[in-house]
Amino acid sequence: MPGFDADVVVVGSGFGGAVTALRLTEAGHRVLVLEKGRRLADADLLRARRDPRAYLWQPGLGLRGFFWQRVFRHVAIIGASGVGGGSTVWAGVLLEPREGFYADPAWSQLNPDWRAELAPHLHRAAGMLGRVVTSHRGPMDDHLAAAAASVGAGATYGPVPLAIHFGREGVTEPDPFFGGEGPDRTGCRLCGECLLGCPYGAKNQLTRNYLPLAERYGAEVRAEHEVAGIRPLPDGGYELSVAHPWRRTPIAPIRARRVVLAAGVLGTLDLLFRCRDELGTLPHVSPMLGRRVRTNSEALTAILQPPGEDLSRGPTISSDFYPDADTHVTQNRFVGGWHLRLQVGPIVDGDRRLGRAVRTLGRLAASPVAQLRAMAARGFERRLTVLTVMQHLDNELAFERRRSPVRPWRRVLRSRAVPGRQAPSYLPVANRVTRAFAESSCGTPLNLLGETLGGLSVTAHVLGGAVMGASPDEGVVDASHEVFGHPGLYVADASIIPANLGVNPSLTITALAERFASLFPLAPEGAVRREPVTARPAAVPTGTEGGR
Repeated sequence: MPGFDADVVVVGSGFGGAVTALRLTEAGHRVLVLEKGRRLADADLLRARRDPRAYLWQPGLGLRGFFWQRVFRHVAIIGASGVGGGSTVWAGVLLEPREGFYADPAWSQLNPDWRAELAPHLHRAAGMLGRVVTSHRGPMDDHLAAAAASVGAGATYGPVPLAIHFGREGVTEPDPFFGGEGPDRTGCRLCGECLLGCPYGAKNQLTRNYLPLAERYGAEVRAEHEVAGIRPLPDGGYELSVAHPWRRTPIAPIRARRVVLAAGVLGTLDLLFRCRDELGTLPHVSPMLGRRVRTNSEALTAILQPPGEDLSRGPTISSDFYPDADTHVTQNRFVGGWHLRLQVGPIVDGDRRLGRAVRTLGRLAASPVAQLRAMAARGFERRLTVLTVMQHLDNELAFERRRSPVRPWRRVLRSRAVPGRQAPSYLPVANRVTRAFAESSCGTPLNLLGETLGGLSVTAHVLGGAVMGASPDEGVVDASHEVFGHPGLYVADASIIPANLGVNPSLTITALAERFASLFPLAPEGAVRREPVTARPAAVPTGTEGGR
């Protein structure tokens, strides 16, 4: 039998994949990372600001950028494809979850003290991602503070910890994080463009820490390689069939001793479903696959300021507060969010989806000019504030791979509601906070039409679907992330998280990947190992844990 192309193949290069690539390379494994998206240079990110073809990811239509939004029956999900994964469009928030997450029954039986278990990994992840508490406060933050005070939660308001190199604004200096082994960095320009990818060298996206260090130490990252199937080999190991995302150029299969799936929730679920149910190559994957998918109980609302206002200076997210024990709110500068013009509409209350949709249509019919003015507003992006409202309450949905309603000859991921536990599309507290912000800023409160008309839960923080459990009846992977029934196959991304965090999840995903790598089997005998890299102590500030 031919030899292995790598000891470990990692599918995906987002938070889980990047961490895995670095740590397993340091441990002496030969690591190959396969990423279906492109390797994005700073010039590509700059071009994305003016050219939708360089911004949007839909390669079959000739759109070969990075940002995507997938709309299902019950949820709309936002993400990115490319080397660095979701960190490209990430706002850089590094909050720890509150106590409820650690003690959630969905996984508390696997460890008596998840907080203590994850603490060292959270600390290391925070250092690697360069966590600092932002010192910037602008008018948008003042209005959020006023909204917090208005709903009786002023004491919980404060600046957020971010993965941004603030340094001296616009000044480039040698790597300040890894003793010169990382790339040069430039102080944050406070341009509000974090969600478009940062071409200026300020945001600590994964292409400025984990990934370049992994490549420096010997990992190989192959962009534009999409994994289409995984097949166990008779004598151990796996063979991966690979295709180019838009070209028909054949790519030879790749063999590895072990495989780590880190393709994001949708990518990982789609691949496991296909291999289990269509190709039949992974028949033992748990029937729990696709179950317990979480949206972080998220709602997005918006406020549009009067003409002439500009709230855009600053990082995308700079402050937050907790209006109640279950809810977390951040503000978002949305420079580059031109697509939101088509998605905003009047703010409408109501937890009955049909009734809310009817009232929204009534408001639109009664005030069509107001709607057109909002959608066509001059300076829309600089006048817009988006509020991200998240909860850690226990609700969920499910995914299955079934025939497409549009192209029935194809099977695709489709969402399914879980009776009595459906992920919300309406959070009363979100509308209350939005109106309070609008009152402070003299702006117009808005909802997203996908939520009010479509009854969709809109999220950038989808979790679960291949969750951790004690057995195949409870989860898809065990506590060491290995897929039940398929030794040597692992999952190391957000799909293993079984509970809502209620805060931005990137730090937790990174920490769980650090933990996974620390538990991974040893490299073959004779492998060359090196000490794990850590950020220098100055990069890890204190007092930034979530839970004010």
